[in-house]
Amino acid sequence: MPKPVYRKFIQVDKHQLWCVKWQKNGQPLVLLHGGLSHTQKWERQILPAVYKTHEVFAYDRTAHGRTKVRKGYMHFDFQVTELINYLETVVKKPAHIIGWSDGGNIGLLASLKRPDLVKSLIGIGMNYTWDAGLSFELDNIMESSQEEKESFAKLSKQDPELLPQIINKAYQVWQSEPNIKLSKLKKIKCPVLVLAGDDEPFTSQMTWQMYEAIPNGRLAVIPGASHNLVNEKTKLMQEIIKDFYKSLDFPITKMPNRRAKQQAKILRNS
Repeated sequence: MPKPVYRKFIQVDKHQLWCVKWQKNGQPLVLLHGGLSHTQKWERQILPAVYKTHEVFAYDRTAHGRTKVRKGYMHFDFQVTELINYLETVVKKPAHIIGWSDGGNIGLLASLKRPDLVKSLIGIGMNYTWDAGLSFELDNIMESSQEEKESFAKLSKQDPELLPQIINKAYQVWQSEPNIKLSKLKKIKCPVLVLAGDDEPFTSQMTWQMYEAIPNGRLAVIPGASHNLVNEKTKLMQEIIKDFYKSLDFPITKMPNRRAKQQAKILRNS
């Protein structure tokens, strides 16, 4: 695995974010970790697919990993604004985004709010709506163990008793967010890969609806995988990601169906 150019805190919107950057090998690409996770928990799974072709950036979002808590954290509007500020402050140009779970949702929202900053999006296990038939109860939160609290305190340099508060806050937010109307997804301009396991905690119908609503969308469903597909089917996921970046042009296929009208228009104008 390549060594990063830096791992350090950078001030973004008057708050210190833990940031990582790897060598420049192409266009900028930002990795967004999942909710209640952090960059180091998934960078090894995702980097092999992109570090040779992109300039990769990542950061721990507020209240995640090494980045400390501040007012407003966990709500998606807050996290989208944080991403936009990060792109403008640290990356300083439009970027490709790969997000896992909440990270994918944040990328989806950013592509609507600031389409000028999002060149493409890969959303791994993302959901455009909270109302997606989740398979677990959001008001049934497991108590954090002493070991988990100590690990959190060691990494974040914060009070270990803050961990249960962060987890509770996340579960509260997930009961009503994200809340994107399906019709709004039709406004997304950039190429989007909807990448999911075949046994996600939300309905397969939601995944298909999301893919079909995005004009320049692609869909990849990995068999025998759950919401944790980045660890379960790592190499297959990496190959799908590499294939996506081979061409971000609108797909021209032999037997188009959903894309038929748009493909015909492209071919007439070529």
